Amino acid sequence: MIEPMHNHPAATATSTRRSVDFEPYLDDLASRIDPDEEQRVHQAWIDFVEGRTEDRLDSASPFVPPGRVPRPARIEWPQIHINDALADIDTMVLHQLSMVSDTLASGSNTILNVRTNYGVSIMTSQLGCEVVVMSREQGNLPTTRPLAGEDPIRAALDRGVPDLRTGQGGDVFDCGARFEEVLSGREVLENWVILYHPDAQGPIDNAELAWGSDIFLAFYDEPQLVHDFLDLMTEHYLAFLGTWFAAHPPRASYNAHWGMLMKGNIMLRDDSLMNLSPEIYDEYILAREARCFAELGGGVIHYCGRGSHVIDRFHRIDGLTAVNLSQPHLNDMDAVFAQTVDRGLALLGLDPEAAATAGDAGVNLRGRVQCWQ
Repeated sequence: MIEPMHNHPAATATSTRRSVDFEPYLDDLASRIDPDEEQRVHQAWIDFVEGRTEDRLDSASPFVPPGRVPRPARIEWPQIHINDALADIDTMVLHQLSMVSDTLASGSNTILNVRTNYGVSIMTSQLGCEVVVMSREQGNLPTTRPLAGEDPIRAALDRGVPDLRTGQGGDVFDCGARFEEVLSGREVLENWVILYHPDAQGPIDNAELAWGSDIFLAFYDEPQLVHDFLDLMTEHYLAFLGTWFAAHPPRASYNAHWGMLMKGNIMLRDDSLMNLSPEIYDEYILAREARCFAELGGGVIHYCGRGSHVIDRFHRIDGLTAVNLSQPHLNDMDAVFAQTVDRGLALLGLDPEAAATAGDAGVNLRGRVQCWQ
């Protein structure tokens, strides 16, 4: 079940900015972070993303980041439902900090990171798409309903890049500012807890979310309209993340996303590629994505589903440093390895079973495949 955002408390601009006393939680985190240990974890990741692990691993072994000494919380942290976090900025900040606490308690090997976690709906909410919040039973992030037909698409084109504080934008930017405020003044937190960019998706994913599945027919029926709309989605993406990075400058060279360290600034989503031919990718997508990487400082492509039919195009994108895919069983992994690790691109967060299968088959992982096992 989904609930329309206009009937949900998260629909309105968040008015409560100081609903949480963060001091005991920040004191707890600061007391449990060992800077020397964090330096060791980060350096191992840096060596991986820089391609310095091939000589340290046999050809069949993935890179597994070193873990930490488990350090349980010294206070009681609340269990926060994502719907409650969506409805209040301070609660969102505490929700994310609680995940840092869980990482420290478990001795995990993930990078300590937080984000303004408002879901895939952020960008399309600014185009007038209705945001829907999932039922509490599902516990998932929001999405949006597509615009109803081509007329709203043309109207969005007429309006151009939207006000970046419309839709969920105000909460996203206000939450980012609150993170900076909360974490400031404690050097150990400023140094080791990374605020990473919100889910801005990518031009093609936002186009599909806003247009709906009819966009796949429009590539053939209304090609110029699709080109124009993708131009808007690209400008919107660049404006949104450009504004975010102006407020929260990326760290030099290495940034975090989903607990992974990556070289570059952005994690561009390409989930919609599973439905597109290589020819469509060449004509409509590649140059626009290349522009995003060029203007925003490079980074990583993520996709769910099948993308191995277009992955041979990725190496043409200057600034692309890695690929993250979530469902290797849907992909031709021989093609994936040939077009990533064999070309010097890292594979982040690969399922350990997929890495083991490849290693058993004699695939040389070249020290460029990271797993969590």
